[in-house]
Amino acid sequence: MGTHNLVLKVGDSLYLEVIAPNPKAPQPGRPRWFELDDLKPDAPPRLATWVARTDDIRSTLAVSTEPLGEIEALSRGELDCLITIPRDGRLPLGGVAPALIEWRTQGHPAARLQETGCTLLRLEAFHPDAARISALLESISVEGEVSVAPLPAGTRPYLVAHIQTPSGPRTL
Repeated sequence: MGTHNLVLKVGDSLYLEVIAPNPKAPQPGRPRWFELDDLKPDAPPRLATWVARTDDIRSTLAVSTEPLGEIEALSRGELDCLITIPRDGRLPLGGVAPALIEWRTQGHPAARLQETGCTLLRLEAFHPDAARISALLESISVEGEVSVAPLPAGTRPYLVAHIQTPSGPRTL
């Protein structure tokens, strides 16, 4: 996808991934995922979206109440997965809807990461149509500390991650 990435372990099977366009990589020949082609060079970092793991991406996508993208195979080194990516690179429901991922690698990739003392405490999703987001998360059987709260109509959706760090709690 023409990106470079940095990952931080935030749980036994959770990680935070920072993704940015790689100016040295060849153009991917399609829109980059996570709306990366829309970023200005001086854009501040942001929590753009999240990814929900599933054991069967095809059946999970089939029961989803929202379109989450096309299933694509990706690999990097020893890691191999199927992931949903919208063809236009956009973030479904403003980034509040997750991409889906099915790892085809033995064990979860977070287990390979260095322990950092950081733990994801919870993820909050804010959207003008909170009921629609809640229905989506229920349809794909999302588990864990994910809450959904309403926003006024016309307000841009956003996410907030609460992370316990060795220096105390932090929010993104």
